[in-house]
Amino acid sequence: MNDLRRVGANPDFWYPVAVSRRLRPGRVLGTAFAGERIALYRGQSGAVHALEDRCAHRQVPLSMGVVEGETLLCCYHAWAYRGDGRISRIPYLSKGDGRPPSGVRAYPIREAYGLVFVFPGDPEKAAVTALPELPAFGSPKYKTMTFSRMVRCHYSFMHENLLDMNHQFLHRGVVGKLRPELLEYRTSARSVEARYLFTHAGGKRNRSASLLAAEGIGGSDSRDVMTIRTEYPYQTLDLVPENAQRPAYCLWAAYVPEDAEQRTCHAYGLLMIEKPPIPGALHLAWPFIRRFTERVFAEDRMAVEAEQRAWEEQGEDRNHEVFPLILDVRDVLRTNGVPLGPMTACSPTSGEALASASGCHAAEPATPASPEPPVELPDG
Repeated sequence: MNDLRRVGANPDFWYPVAVSRRLRPGRVLGTAFAGERIALYRGQSGAVHALEDRCAHRQVPLSMGVVEGETLLCCYHAWAYRGDGRISRIPYLSKGDGRPPSGVRAYPIREAYGLVFVFPGDPEKAAVTALPELPAFGSPKYKTMTFSRMVRCHYSFMHENLLDMNHQFLHRGVVGKLRPELLEYRTSARSVEARYLFTHAGGKRNRSASLLAAEGIGGSDSRDVMTIRTEYPYQTLDLVPENAQRPAYCLWAAYVPEDAEQRTCHAYGLLMIEKPPIPGALHLAWPFIRRFTERVFAEDRMAVEAEQRAWEEQGEDRNHEVFPLILDVRDVLRTNGVPLGPMTACSPTSGEALASASGCHAAEPATPASPEPPVELPDG
Protein backbone atom coordinates (compact mmCIF):
# COMPACT_ATOMS: atom_id res chain seq x y z
CA MET A 1 0.00 0.00 0.00
CA ASN A 2 1.33 3.43 -0.91
CA ASP A 3 2.74 5.56 1.88
CA LEU A 4 0.06 8.05 2.95
CA ARG A 5 2.75 10.48 4.12
CA ARG A 6 3.73 10.88 0.45
CA VAL A 7 0.22 11.88 -0.61
CA GLY A 8 -0.45 15.60 -0.98
CA ALA A 9 -3.54 17.59 -0.08
CA ASN A 10 -5.92 18.06 -3.01
CA PRO A 11 -5.72 21.75 -4.04
CA ASP A 12 -9.27 21.84 -5.46
CA PHE A 13 -10.81 22.96 -2.16
CA TRP A 14 -11.01 26.20 -0.18
CA TYR A 15 -8.20 26.39 2.38
CA PRO A 16 -7.80 28.98 5.15
CA VAL A 17 -4.45 30.75 4.94
CA ALA A 18 -4.84 33.64 7.41
CA VAL A 19 -6.96 35.00 10.24
CA SER A 20 -8.92 37.97 8.88
CA ARG A 21 -8.23 40.32 11.78
CA ARG A 22 -4.50 40.06 11.15
CA LEU A 23 -4.86 41.47 7.66
CA ARG A 24 -5.76 45.09 8.26
CA PRO A 25 -6.38 47.55 5.37
CA GLY A 26 -3.09 48.47 3.74
CA ARG A 27 -1.28 45.42 5.10
CA VAL A 28 0.45 42.55 3.24
CA LEU A 29 0.95 39.01 4.58
CA GLY A 30 3.04 36.19 3.14
CA THR A 31 1.59 32.69 3.34
CA ALA A 32 1.82 29.42 1.39
CA PHE A 33 0.03 26.31 0.21
CA ALA A 34 2.13 23.18 -0.49
CA GLY A 35 5.21 25.16 -1.52
CA GLU A 36 3.33 27.83 -3.48
CA ARG A 37 4.11 31.16 -1.84
CA ILE A 38 1.13 33.51 -1.74
CA ALA A 39 0.98 37.23 -0.95
CA LEU A 40 -2.26 38.40 0.68
CA TYR A 41 -3.10 42.08 0.84
CA ARG A 42 -6.12 44.11 1.85
CA GLY A 43 -6.81 47.24 -0.17
CA GLN A 44 -8.03 50.47 1.34
CA SER A 45 -11.61 49.49 0.41
CA GLY A 46 -11.32 46.43 2.64
CA ALA A 47 -11.22 43.90 -0.22
CA VAL A 48 -8.66 41.09 0.14
CA HIS A 49 -6.54 39.85 -2.77
CA ALA A 50 -4.19 36.88 -3.16
CA LEU A 51 -1.30 36.93 -5.62
CA GLU A 52 1.60 34.69 -6.44
CA ASP A 53 4.32 35.89 -4.09
CA ARG A 54 6.87 37.10 -6.61
CA CYS A 55 7.33 40.17 -8.74
CA ALA A 56 7.37 39.32 -12.45
CA HIS A 57 10.35 41.67 -12.81
CA ARG A 58 13.12 40.45 -10.47
CA GLN A 59 11.21 37.76 -8.55
CA VAL A 60 11.34 39.71 -5.27
CA PRO A 61 8.49 38.57 -2.98
CA LEU A 62 5.42 40.77 -3.31
CA SER A 63 4.72 40.10 0.38
CA MET A 64 7.52 42.62 1.00
CA GLY A 65 5.56 45.23 -0.96
CA VAL A 66 3.41 48.26 -0.16
CA VAL A 67 -0.33 48.69 -0.61
CA GLU A 68 -1.44 51.80 -2.47
CA GLY A 69 -5.20 52.06 -2.74
CA GLU A 70 -6.25 48.74 -4.30
CA THR A 71 -2.87 47.92 -5.85
CA LEU A 72 0.22 46.24 -4.48
CA LEU A 73 3.61 47.81 -5.23
CA CYS A 74 6.76 45.73 -5.32
CA CYS A 75 9.20 47.09 -2.74
CA TYR A 76 12.09 47.04 -5.26
CA HIS A 77 11.08 49.02 -8.37
CA ALA A 78 7.46 49.86 -7.47
CA TRP A 79 5.89 47.76 -10.19
CA ALA A 80 2.17 47.96 -9.38
CA TYR A 81 -0.18 44.96 -9.41
CA ARG A 82 -3.96 44.92 -9.40
CA GLY A 83 -5.93 42.34 -7.48
CA ASP A 84 -6.24 40.18 -10.61
CA GLY A 85 -2.42 39.91 -10.80
CA ARG A 86 -2.02 42.17 -13.84
CA ILE A 87 0.59 44.91 -13.87
CA SER A 88 -1.06 48.32 -13.83
CA ARG A 89 2.00 50.56 -13.76
CA ILE A 90 5.77 50.52 -14.21
CA PRO A 91 6.90 53.99 -13.09
CA TYR A 92 9.92 54.35 -15.39
CA LEU A 93 8.65 52.48 -18.49
CA SER A 94 8.92 54.46 -21.74
CA LYS A 95 7.64 53.70 -25.24
CA GLY A 96 10.99 52.42 -26.43
CA ASP A 97 11.41 49.90 -23.63
CA GLY A 98 10.77 46.17 -24.01
CA ARG A 99 7.32 44.67 -23.59
CA PRO A 100 6.67 43.99 -19.88
CA PRO A 101 5.24 40.68 -18.62
CA SER A 102 1.47 40.48 -18.18
CA GLY A 103 1.65 39.87 -14.45
CA VAL A 104 1.45 37.04 -11.90
CA ARG A 105 -1.11 34.45 -10.88
CA ALA A 106 -4.09 35.61 -8.81
CA TYR A 107 -5.92 33.13 -6.60
CA PRO A 108 -9.69 32.99 -6.01
CA ILE A 109 -10.25 34.28 -2.49
CA ARG A 110 -13.09 34.49 0.00
CA GLU A 111 -13.52 35.64 3.58
CA ALA A 112 -15.75 33.70 5.95
CA TYR A 113 -15.86 32.77 9.63
CA GLY A 114 -13.14 35.28 10.43
CA LEU A 115 -10.69 33.51 8.10
CA VAL A 116 -9.22 34.22 4.66
CA PHE A 117 -9.68 31.28 2.27
CA VAL A 118 -7.87 30.75 -1.03
CA PHE A 119 -8.53 28.21 -3.77
CA PRO A 120 -5.08 26.95 -4.86
CA GLY A 121 -6.35 24.47 -7.46
CA ASP A 122 -8.13 24.85 -10.80
CA PRO A 123 -9.66 28.36 -10.67
CA GLU A 124 -12.62 27.25 -12.80
CA LYS A 125 -13.67 24.92 -9.99
CA ALA A 126 -13.66 27.65 -7.34
CA ALA A 127 -17.12 28.99 -8.23
CA VAL A 128 -18.74 25.55 -7.94
CA THR A 129 -16.88 24.43 -4.80
CA ALA A 130 -18.62 25.38 -1.58
CA LEU A 131 -17.02 26.67 1.56
CA PRO A 132 -17.53 24.48 4.64
CA GLU A 133 -20.84 25.02 6.44
CA LEU A 134 -20.63 25.97 10.13
CA PRO A 135 -24.14 26.44 11.54
CA ALA A 136 -22.95 27.27 15.06
CA PHE A 137 -20.69 30.08 13.86
CA GLY A 138 -22.41 33.39 14.38
CA SER A 139 -25.25 31.82 16.37
CA PRO A 140 -26.25 33.92 19.40
CA LYS A 141 -26.11 30.72 21.43
CA TYR A 142 -22.38 30.24 20.81
CA LYS A 143 -19.16 32.21 21.14
CA THR A 144 -16.24 31.38 18.84
CA MET A 145 -12.56 31.00 19.72
CA THR A 146 -10.17 31.09 16.75
CA PHE A 147 -6.95 29.09 16.64
CA SER A 148 -3.94 29.15 14.31
CA ARG A 149 -0.79 27.11 14.84
CA MET A 150 2.11 25.65 12.87
CA VAL A 151 2.69 21.91 13.30
CA ARG A 152 5.74 20.09 11.94
CA CYS A 153 4.04 17.04 10.51
CA HIS A 154 2.14 15.75 7.50
CA TYR A 155 -1.51 16.79 7.67
CA SER A 156 -2.66 13.15 7.83
CA PHE A 157 -1.21 12.76 11.33
CA MET A 158 -3.57 15.52 12.47
CA HIS A 159 -6.64 13.77 11.04
CA GLU A 160 -5.65 10.54 12.77
CA ASN A 161 -4.98 12.27 16.08
CA LEU A 162 -8.41 13.85 16.30
CA LEU A 163 -10.34 10.79 15.11
CA ASP A 164 -8.57 8.28 17.36
CA MET A 165 -9.82 9.03 20.87
CA ASN A 166 -7.93 6.05 22.27
CA HIS A 167 -4.98 8.36 22.91
CA GLN A 168 -6.52 9.93 26.04
CA PHE A 169 -3.67 8.60 28.20
CA LEU A 170 -1.60 11.38 26.61
CA HIS A 171 -3.83 13.99 28.33
CA ARG A 172 -4.09 12.29 31.74
CA GLY A 173 -2.53 15.29 33.51
CA VAL A 174 -5.24 17.63 32.20
CA VAL A 175 -8.53 15.76 32.47
CA GLY A 176 -7.85 12.78 34.68
CA LYS A 177 -9.04 9.41 33.46
CA LEU A 178 -11.42 9.48 30.54
CA ARG A 179 -12.77 6.23 29.20
CA PRO A 180 -13.72 6.45 25.50
CA GLU A 181 -16.04 3.84 24.02
CA LEU A 182 -16.47 3.75 20.26
CA LEU A 183 -20.20 3.43 19.61
CA GLU A 184 -20.13 3.30 15.81
CA TYR A 185 -18.46 4.75 12.77
CA ARG A 186 -19.49 5.40 9.17
CA THR A 187 -17.41 5.73 6.03
CA SER A 188 -17.98 7.02 2.52
CA ALA A 189 -15.82 8.06 -0.42
CA ARG A 190 -14.93 11.41 1.18
CA SER A 191 -15.69 10.99 4.86
CA VAL A 192 -15.30 9.03 8.06
CA GLU A 193 -17.51 9.75 11.08
CA ALA A 194 -17.07 8.25 14.54
CA ARG A 195 -19.25 8.46 17.68
CA TYR A 196 -17.70 7.95 21.10
CA LEU A 197 -19.16 7.77 24.58
CA PHE A 198 -16.89 9.43 27.13
CA THR A 199 -17.03 8.57 30.82
CA HIS A 200 -14.93 10.27 33.48
CA ALA A 201 -13.38 7.40 35.45
CA GLY A 202 -11.53 9.33 38.15
CA GLY A 203 -8.36 11.32 38.54
CA LYS A 204 -7.91 15.06 38.79
CA ARG A 205 -9.74 16.96 36.06
CA ASN A 206 -8.84 20.47 34.99
CA ARG A 207 -11.67 22.82 35.98
CA SER A 208 -11.63 24.39 32.52
CA ALA A 209 -12.47 21.01 31.00
CA SER A 210 -15.68 20.99 33.04
CA LEU A 211 -16.50 24.54 32.01
CA LEU A 212 -15.96 23.68 28.35
CA ALA A 213 -18.23 20.65 28.61
CA ALA A 214 -20.97 22.78 30.24
CA GLU A 215 -20.66 20.95 33.58
CA GLY A 216 -20.25 24.03 35.75
CA ILE A 217 -17.53 24.99 38.21
CA GLY A 218 -17.78 21.83 40.26
CA GLY A 219 -17.81 19.47 37.29
CA SER A 220 -19.82 16.26 37.25
CA ASP A 221 -19.63 12.60 36.41
CA SER A 222 -21.94 12.93 33.41
CA ARG A 223 -21.25 11.03 30.23
CA ASP A 224 -20.66 12.85 26.97
CA VAL A 225 -21.19 11.76 23.37
CA MET A 226 -18.55 13.03 20.98
CA THR A 227 -18.97 12.91 17.20
CA ILE A 228 -15.85 13.42 15.08
CA ARG A 229 -15.93 13.64 11.31
CA THR A 230 -13.32 13.92 8.59
CA GLU A 231 -15.16 15.35 5.58
CA TYR A 232 -12.26 15.76 3.17
CA PRO A 233 -10.29 17.96 3.62
CA TYR A 234 -11.80 19.32 6.88
CA GLN A 235 -12.57 17.91 10.33
CA THR A 236 -15.34 18.61 12.81
CA LEU A 237 -16.00 17.60 16.41
CA ASP A 238 -19.22 17.99 18.43
CA LEU A 239 -19.53 17.20 22.14
CA VAL A 240 -23.04 16.71 23.55
CA PRO A 241 -23.31 16.25 27.33
CA GLU A 242 -25.70 13.65 28.69
CA ASN A 243 -29.34 14.82 28.45
CA ALA A 244 -28.35 17.99 26.54
CA GLN A 245 -30.28 19.21 23.49
CA ARG A 246 -27.33 20.63 21.58
CA PRO A 247 -23.51 20.47 21.63
CA ALA A 248 -21.63 22.11 24.49
CA TYR A 249 -19.02 22.94 21.88
CA CYS A 250 -18.30 22.39 18.19
CA LEU A 251 -14.86 22.35 16.62
CA TRP A 252 -14.03 22.88 12.95
CA ALA A 253 -10.44 22.33 11.82
CA ALA A 254 -8.37 22.50 8.63
CA TYR A 255 -4.72 21.48 8.19
CA VAL A 256 -3.05 23.42 5.41
CA PRO A 257 0.30 22.08 4.10
CA GLU A 258 2.88 24.82 3.71
CA ASP A 259 6.04 23.28 2.24
CA ALA A 260 6.30 21.43 -1.06
CA GLU A 261 6.99 18.08 0.64
CA GLN A 262 4.03 18.71 2.98
CA ARG A 263 5.89 17.84 6.15
CA THR A 264 4.69 21.00 7.87
CA CYS A 265 1.10 22.17 8.09
CA HIS A 266 -0.75 25.16 9.47
CA ALA A 267 -3.66 24.14 11.69
CA TYR A 268 -6.64 26.49 11.74
CA GLY A 269 -9.56 25.92 14.07
CA LEU A 270 -12.83 27.46 15.14
CA LEU A 271 -14.07 26.36 18.57
CA MET A 272 -17.70 27.36 19.05
CA ILE A 273 -18.67 27.18 22.74
CA GLU A 274 -22.24 27.25 23.99
CA LYS A 275 -23.04 30.24 26.20
CA PRO A 276 -24.22 29.31 29.72
CA PRO A 277 -27.48 30.69 31.20
CA ILE A 278 -25.56 33.13 33.45
CA PRO A 279 -24.73 36.29 31.43
CA GLY A 280 -21.02 37.03 31.28
CA ALA A 281 -19.97 33.66 32.74
CA LEU A 282 -18.32 32.51 29.52
CA HIS A 283 -16.47 35.81 29.18
CA LEU A 284 -14.94 35.30 32.64
CA ALA A 285 -14.05 31.68 31.88
CA TRP A 286 -12.58 32.49 28.43
CA PRO A 287 -8.88 32.85 29.47
CA PHE A 288 -9.01 29.61 31.45
CA ILE A 289 -10.65 27.69 28.59
CA ARG A 290 -8.03 29.00 26.17
CA ARG A 291 -5.22 27.96 28.50
CA PHE A 292 -6.73 24.49 28.73
CA THR A 293 -7.04 24.10 24.96
CA GLU A 294 -3.48 25.38 24.50
CA ARG A 295 -2.18 22.67 26.81
CA VAL A 296 -4.19 19.91 25.12
CA PHE A 297 -3.00 21.05 21.70
CA ALA A 298 0.61 21.23 22.88
CA GLU A 299 0.43 17.59 23.99
CA ASP A 300 -1.13 16.50 20.71
CA ARG A 301 1.44 18.44 18.73
CA MET A 302 4.25 16.78 20.68
CA ALA A 303 2.88 13.36 19.70
CA VAL A 304 2.25 14.02 15.98
CA GLU A 305 5.60 15.75 15.53
CA ALA A 306 7.26 12.70 17.11
CA GLU A 307 5.43 10.53 14.56
CA GLN A 308 6.75 12.72 11.75
CA ARG A 309 10.32 12.52 13.09
CA ALA A 310 10.07 8.72 13.18
CA TRP A 311 8.94 8.75 9.54
CA GLU A 312 11.88 10.97 8.60
CA GLU A 313 14.39 8.75 10.41
CA GLN A 314 13.03 5.50 9.00
CA GLY A 315 12.52 6.80 5.47
CA GLU A 316 9.10 5.16 5.24
CA ASP A 317 5.90 4.60 7.17
CA ARG A 318 6.43 1.62 9.48
CA ASN A 319 3.23 2.38 11.34
CA HIS A 320 1.40 -0.79 12.43
CA GLU A 321 -2.15 0.42 12.85
CA VAL A 322 -4.79 -1.97 14.23
CA PHE A 323 -7.76 0.37 14.72
CA PRO A 324 -10.19 -0.07 11.75
CA LEU A 325 -11.41 3.52 12.03
CA ILE A 326 -7.92 4.89 11.36
CA LEU A 327 -7.32 2.44 8.52
CA ASP A 328 -10.49 3.76 6.89
CA VAL A 329 -9.60 7.44 7.26
CA ARG A 330 -6.21 6.69 5.72
CA ASP A 331 -7.99 5.26 2.67
CA VAL A 332 -10.13 8.41 2.43
CA LEU A 333 -7.06 10.65 2.59
CA ARG A 334 -5.21 8.56 0.00
CA THR A 335 -8.12 8.45 -2.42
CA ASN A 336 -8.91 12.16 -2.27
CA GLY A 337 -5.30 13.38 -2.17
CA VAL A 338 -2.81 13.88 -4.98
CA PRO A 339 0.66 12.37 -5.63
CA LEU A 340 3.56 14.40 -4.32
CA GLY A 341 6.22 13.32 -6.77
CA PRO A 342 7.46 10.68 -9.24
CA MET A 343 8.16 8.21 -6.43
CA THR A 344 4.79 8.73 -4.75
CA ALA A 345 2.17 7.64 -7.28
CA CYS A 346 -1.00 7.19 -5.30
CA SER A 347 -2.92 3.98 -5.99
CA PRO A 348 -6.67 4.34 -5.44
CA THR A 349 -7.28 0.63 -4.99
CA SER A 350 -8.09 0.56 -1.29
CA GLY A 351 -9.88 3.88 -1.43
CA GLU A 352 -12.09 2.77 -4.33
CA ALA A 353 -13.10 -0.30 -2.39
CA LEU A 354 -13.96 1.92 0.54
CA ALA A 355 -16.01 4.27 -1.64
CA SER A 356 -18.13 1.43 -2.97
CA ALA A 357 -18.65 -0.02 0.49
CA SER A 358 -19.91 3.13 2.18
CA GLY A 359 -21.81 2.20 5.30
CA CYS A 360 -22.07 1.94 9.06
CA HIS A 361 -19.92 -0.35 11.17
CA ALA A 362 -20.82 -1.71 14.55
CA ALA A 363 -18.39 -0.54 17.16
CA GLU A 364 -15.73 -2.79 18.55
CA PRO A 365 -14.92 -2.46 22.25
CA ALA A 366 -12.75 0.61 22.65
CA THR A 367 -9.44 0.30 24.38
CA PRO A 368 -9.78 2.30 27.60
CA ALA A 369 -7.26 5.06 27.71
CA SER A 370 -7.27 8.05 29.95
CA PRO A 371 -8.01 11.73 29.78
CA GLU A 372 -9.96 14.20 27.80
CA PRO A 373 -11.94 15.19 24.83
CA PRO A 374 -9.68 16.73 22.23
CA VAL A 375 -10.14 20.41 21.83
CA GLU A 376 -7.54 20.84 19.13
CA LEU A 377 -5.89 23.86 17.70
CA PRO A 378 -4.85 26.74 19.90
CA ASP A 379 -3.49 30.15 19.08
CA GLY A 380 -3.76 33.73 20.07
